[in-house]
Amino acid sequence: MKGSRTAALLSGLTAAAAVALTACGVPPSGVIEAGAPASGMFSPSAAPPSPPATVSLFFLRDGDLTPYPRRIDDVGNLEAVIHLLFEGPAANETATATTELPRLTDAPRVVVADGILFVQLPGKTVPLSRRAMLQLTCTVNHAEADGGTAPRSALSGSLHVLGDGWTMTQSDHACPVVSPAQEQPDAPTPWEPSR
Repeated sequence: MKGSRTAALLSGLTAAAAVALTACGVPPSGVIEAGAPASGMFSPSAAPPSPPATVSLFFLRDGDLTPYPRRIDDVGNLEAVIHLLFEGPAANETATATTELPRLTDAPRVVVADGILFVQLPGKTVPLSRRAMLQLTCTVNHAEADGGTAPRSALSGSLHVLGDGWTMTQSDHACPVVSPAQEQPDAPTPWEPSR
């Protein structure tokens, strides 16, 4: 008897709820298909991340300028490319690659003004050797050719490096023309530098 009273009570409550909803203007409905459940976050304004690109960093191999490919998130970011060059050869490159570029305490600043590329070195960095200037110039030259921020035709073809009380200029005419087959086979990730 107790069970039938509970069933009657539940039935009465269900009927009362249906009457209340109908009285409020909510029509009864069946199952509504709403598609797949939500998953993850999406921002329509965010661009998808671009895959890492490869840039040629010029180090010295037996005294000769030699390109060593490196993966980098944005080959068009010349400051990042130059900073990577100043970090020196990666651990897997040190058997064949050397550098005459100094180890920097801070990142260099890169500015393009009137078609001229300027690299401002931090602190009391001493003037660069000719081979160090060629390493820097050829790396920038090839980074621009591989998708840099300024079209090659907009740049003068020379690089101006400024230090504390000195300025040096190097033309890109001495840079070797590199085919992909000439590049070293391994392209380490940016977080593997060693010196």
